[in-house]
Amino acid sequence: MPSENHTVKRVEVHTGVPYGEFVTALEKAAPPVDAGAYEFIEEAGGTWDDVRAAMAVNAPHHLARYWRINATQVLKLAEGSTRSIEYLIGNHVIAESMFRHDPRALLYAPLRMLVWSDDNDDAVFAMHRPSDEFGSLGSAEVTKVGEDLDRYVIELLRLCGVDAEQDFA
Repeated sequence: MPSENHTVKRVEVHTGVPYGEFVTALEKAAPPVDAGAYEFIEEAGGTWDDVRAAMAVNAPHHLARYWRINATQVLKLAEGSTRSIEYLIGNHVIAESMFRHDPRALLYAPLRMLVWSDDNDDAVFAMHRPSDEFGSLGSAEVTKVGEDLDRYVIELLRLCGVDAEQDFA
């Protein structure tokens, strides 16, 4: 495949929710991935169906946290006052449903998200719209999953008290 350009929408949602409250809600709605559970399944000779079942329990709202970078802490010596956390959030069962059609889907999975505080100390949420990232690969099956991920992120934000449906349109 040759290199190519593609356009994505960067979604920015000014939540109106205090930063700390939003971060707490987001981390509750997208719990950390329980890597130990998946290691146990493999060691016990489990199947992909076992992984699916474990992920459904681990991520009851479709999405779980793989990584969290507290940029506030990392950058505090730069004397900035903006609080921010970067996340990798996704679901490896969902990722596999795209990977089987196009391994390049893993360029965009898990989803990269950023939350920072605005001048009022309210949270701002930002990410690239999943349907654009996955749609850029030109596979109808992968694009469909990207569209599903748009809805899952909208649902995740709704669990945090934010209606972001218009932001993803």
